[in-house]
Amino acid sequence: MLRRAGNPGLRLGNLAFEQSGKRYALLRPRTEAGPHLTSLTLKSILEASGHDYAWMNLEDVWEGTARVPSGDVDCVLLSTTYIWNETILSRVVAWVSQNLPGVGIVCGGQFTNLKFMRVLHKHPEVTAVLRGDGEVALPALLDALAKGTSQESVPNLAWRDGERIRINPVEYVDLDLHPSPAVPGRATVVPYESMRGCPFDCKFCSFPAASPKWRYKSAEKIRDDWVAYARDNGADVMYAMDSTFTIPPKRFRRLLEILPASDIPVWEGFSRANTIKSRDIVEGLEASRCYQLHIGFESMNDETLRLMSKRVSVKQNRMAHDLLRDSSLNCYGLFIVGYPGETPEMFRDTQDYLAGEYTGHFSMARFSVTDETMPLWEDREALQIEADDPNDPHSRWSHIGMDSDRAAQLYGETLDTVRRRNDHAVLKLWQHDYQHWLLPREDRKTNIAVEKSVERLAMAERDHDDLDEGARAISAQLDALRAKGVVLASESEGRELCRAAP
Repeated sequence: MLRRAGNPGLRLGNLAFEQSGKRYALLRPRTEAGPHLTSLTLKSILEASGHDYAWMNLEDVWEGTARVPSGDVDCVLLSTTYIWNETILSRVVAWVSQNLPGVGIVCGGQFTNLKFMRVLHKHPEVTAVLRGDGEVALPALLDALAKGTSQESVPNLAWRDGERIRINPVEYVDLDLHPSPAVPGRATVVPYESMRGCPFDCKFCSFPAASPKWRYKSAEKIRDDWVAYARDNGADVMYAMDSTFTIPPKRFRRLLEILPASDIPVWEGFSRANTIKSRDIVEGLEASRCYQLHIGFESMNDETLRLMSKRVSVKQNRMAHDLLRDSSLNCYGLFIVGYPGETPEMFRDTQDYLAGEYTGHFSMARFSVTDETMPLWEDREALQIEADDPNDPHSRWSHIGMDSDRAAQLYGETLDTVRRRNDHAVLKLWQHDYQHWLLPREDRKTNIAVEKSVERLAMAERDHDDLDEGARAISAQLDALRAKGVVLASESEGRELCRAAP
């Protein structure tokens, strides 16, 4: 196919553009992804309280490259924020037991917030679980362990007292009064947490159960924090990682009032569709230096949204999308296929919308059963929800509308259909490995068009069975890229491509 297109040696890594007299690779590896929010928060707590620590990346455990830190280890703090089943937890506990025998483990994070009693009963190596806020509780626990005193006064703690498991009262920190995490050194991208808990009850999410009290920082604290991160750490981007940054409405309105005149970096965050309901709001977001919103549309079928308890409508989804489409902000829409009760016919509304109307980045998740605490299990009998293993997101499932195999089929069909039919919708997947945007001096629409051409080039073999048809499609995409200043390096003078940030 490449030979017939006249480019037998075509490699996407050879796509290039000119800027300021230099020739840059279009696909430049991402150099700075920013610190990890959980790690950043834990390190900040330990440093502020004067506790020595050695930090290990759990990825090293998964990949078999983990090494025991040097020095004496008195306690292992295990974050379960990205642990979602017993199998994964057991693997980490086994690694600690083998490499640090006799050292107790203290767990914290989403998984053990929900499953603390089960974890303590099954794993004697886990001496305690910190539930919820750790800013006060963690230093208090470490001090008690160092002194050998009782842990009964440590808030938020479930702990072993001999043969008993004791559960201490839960206390919450005041997020507005408590310092936000300190970032050491330079950080181009800084993750940010402006709230804990969630006021909504979407049935596919167990997050509110793990953090039942919703609390949030004031607009003024957010502004001051962001100004400080820009001044002290050189932050260029703030990444608000809250499930919904654009609530509560009063705080959101205040943010739109005070951020435009503030010396803050550009920022992105998550929003519900029904908060983006007027051109004035979008203009306020633009003025406040927001450049991208992640929106959980989930579905374009009202019955599916009702089953999810999403509390938004298709009309509100469409309005938010259309308002953002006509702005400078990028819309990053999140969708689900196969939610319990959804039939293939109901999902067709989402597929048709993505293929025919949607503009911007999108991602799609196949429904999976994360754990038995998800509120959707309340509908188990009515929707005939069954799962081989409710604690394994990869296990097979079925419900009254479809099963996991049918959802996987619809997922693949949708990605293929959107790629082939919609010139303005691009799957957000491969871009995470590269600098954003690919053409930093061009606008969002131009960059979306470039990403679309790259996507279609990469998938030409899948999209075209006929070799001549595929060759014509490849040539057409190369022409489209050339019109936007992107060429193959072999078409230029043979200079080495620059892969740093322009």
